[in-house]
Amino acid sequence: MSGSELYLSITPLKLSEIPSEDATLKAGRDILDETASWKQGKSYHHHLVKTSHRKKGPKDGAAWYARVSEHDKEDATFEEFWNKLGENKAENEMQYVPEIEKVQLIKQISPNQSVWTLFYRFPPPVSPRVFTVVQTTWLSETSPRTGIIVSIPVDVSGDADAEKLEEKGVKGRYTSVERVQELDNGKVEWRMATSSTPGGSIPQFVADSSMASTISNDVKHFVAWLKGVRGSKETAVPASTTENGVPPTAETEVAGTA
Repeated sequence: MSGSELYLSITPLKLSEIPSEDATLKAGRDILDETASWKQGKSYHHHLVKTSHRKKGPKDGAAWYARVSEHDKEDATFEEFWNKLGENKAENEMQYVPEIEKVQLIKQISPNQSVWTLFYRFPPPVSPRVFTVVQTTWLSETSPRTGIIVSIPVDVSGDADAEKLEEKGVKGRYTSVERVQELDNGKVEWRMATSSTPGGSIPQFVADSSMASTISNDVKHFVAWLKGVRGSKETAVPASTTENGVPPTAETEVAGTA
């Protein structure tokens, strides 16, 4: 599949149809560039997160929604953003997205491209949902440092090994593009665009009505989780400390041999 043929939508691809990293990233950048002209929506969390949207087009299975936020180092540094979003993304999402209960790696295609299945559990009467995607990542260390993550829905039916690994539940679909980028003011911009459907009997308009607030809440959850991770590291007692929590000095180590 060439880059000119790839159009990001909620239509799932077979494992054999997964596009190259270059084609995937080009399609992702095209969506990110588009978001600048989308209709502005509400702002959330004291105007930290600004949203926008685009109506469903001829090639889309659902409308598109986007959010953008700027963060100083108190929220997260660029390294922290990339470490948690660009590396082990699905496993990290399970830590800060309340609805994600399980994640499973289905296939590692390359160091920057892998297929994951994510199991979401919602309060009754909504049934659990399963989203299976191929995630493609790209990082540029050239100033301004920039990282991109593209997720595309995948249909693993017909592949016996993959089907065994995929979680069971109502199949939802989403495609998304995320970018973290250093800004001239020293902050980091986190931009995300997504199109999705929950599947099952939930009407699309119901899902769309809460999409802006849902994707905005992910920012709040991520920042709160990251600060908690930082705190646990800062308060952790090194394994090489004495009983009173003071690291052993050369004198105490020598004294212990007497």
